[in-house]
Amino acid sequence: MDREAPHEVRAVHSRLLKIALAARESSAYWAHYDPSIAPARVAPTAFEQRWFGAKSEARVRDLLANFAVRYDAYPSALSVLRRWSAMAPSTRLCVVHWHLQLADPVYRAFTGQWLFDRRMMGAGAFDRSVVARWVRAQHASRWAESTCVQIASKLLSAASEARLCTAKKDPRAPLVHPVPDEAIAYLLYLLREVSFEGTLADNPYLRSVGITDKTLADRLRAHPDVSITQISDVFELRWAYDSLEQWAAART
Repeated sequence: MDREAPHEVRAVHSRLLKIALAARESSAYWAHYDPSIAPARVAPTAFEQRWFGAKSEARVRDLLANFAVRYDAYPSALSVLRRWSAMAPSTRLCVVHWHLQLADPVYRAFTGQWLFDRRMMGAGAFDRSVVARWVRAQHASRWAESTCVQIASKLLSAASEARLCTAKKDPRAPLVHPVPDEAIAYLLYLLREVSFEGTLADNPYLRSVGITDKTLADRLRAHPDVSITQISDVFELRWAYDSLEQWAAART
């Protein structure tokens, strides 16, 4: 029997309170991950070998628990990321952002819809209280007011580190992070193997970085790895490779 396809996380949770974007730690995880290490030995090994620098053992365990959801749940992606040592910093930010979106439906909705809508409407600056009200409106029955405020802070922290909004001090403003062609190809080949809401041309992952189905056509016009054709309102992607891992192998 075929294994179930990897899928985006749909159950709402509060893991973001412990680990936000963690771009630097994500890179360290990809570099050190070894599938031959027994699961029970991963945390002790990561702590003893200082995968994440001088982090405490408890912090290491928190990182690993979150990365299991963000990366281990997508085996093809983790295999590619382990070997992609020459990844450009701008691509790395896109990748860690998209994997956080996959793992966290609140962050996915915040960056893939709420921030996108504000950019499209030219709604201007916002602050933590505005984001907290949005969190409360979505999840008032789940979280207390104080938790909604904490979630809002973490959403802003992760989004600003991903360069999707201005950083550190309120008021904030939406930004559009530059998306390299290689990052677009990575995402499309990844989503091709993942169960998610939306289409390959129109989804919260692309919208979060300012790419809609209409602008995607422009970005892929001369892309060597994936192209797009449009007939009326229907978009069709054409692939140069059969899988994410084949695409990555052809780049080395």
